[in-house]
Amino acid sequence: MAVATIAAAITTLAGCGDSSGTEKDQLLVSGASSLTDAFTAYGKDFGAADVKLSFAGSDELAAQIRAGAGPDVYAAANTDLPDQLNADGLAGKPVVFASNRLVLAVPPSSEIRSVADLARPGTKLAIGSPSVPIGSYTRTVLSRLDAPERDAILSKVRSEEPDVAGIIGKLTQGAVDAGFVYATDVEATGGRVKAIRLPARLQPSVAYGAAVITGASHPEEAAQFIDGLVSGQGAVALRKAGFEAPPG
Repeated sequence: MAVATIAAAITTLAGCGDSSGTEKDQLLVSGASSLTDAFTAYGKDFGAADVKLSFAGSDELAAQIRAGAGPDVYAAANTDLPDQLNADGLAGKPVVFASNRLVLAVPPSSEIRSVADLARPGTKLAIGSPSVPIGSYTRTVLSRLDAPERDAILSKVRSEEPDVAGIIGKLTQGAVDAGFVYATDVEATGGRVKAIRLPARLQPSVAYGAAVITGASHPEEAAQFIDGLVSGQGAVALRKAGFEAPPG
């Protein structure tokens, strides 16, 4: 996607307006798809600026920033991508603000009860692409299985999606029988899919990181937005959406 198109998409997305009619600065926030519900709620309550939100896979958003897109805040579903932007001088020091759990998502009437059931003949599975955090976390889960079981499950993959929204979409459309997503993504569907918890030995550590982008138009408001994710209205919105406190 061209940088100009990306910038236009970000600036035209609906955000949080000031009901008093007073003009506010626009704070551009790029967030991982799994943060959609939490950040939308937080944006409506954020008083320091008019929040404009853009959601996609964490890797896609990072690539946009490297290509010249200029959000004020970048929030990813891992800590590696914000750390890499920081190391390259494209973002400030990242803040770890939440954690999540990986689950196996299936339709409510599914007979799949465990990861082992994915190896059944005829099962169709959706996972994240290798470059996006949900895909990386999923491969961590599968790497902890015995090789025959892992290979059998990987043979059932019918779709590798660029973000969790794509996996949920394939599930709700009936295109696949199961998919690995975050627990919060299942909660956000309102019962259209159900979650199967993973055994502790398979569960990866899922941490979210956010950073102020270098050259941000509104760095003070961006820092306030991130602070609120740790202790403030953002943290409240995250907990309501099912996110857990940051690790440690």
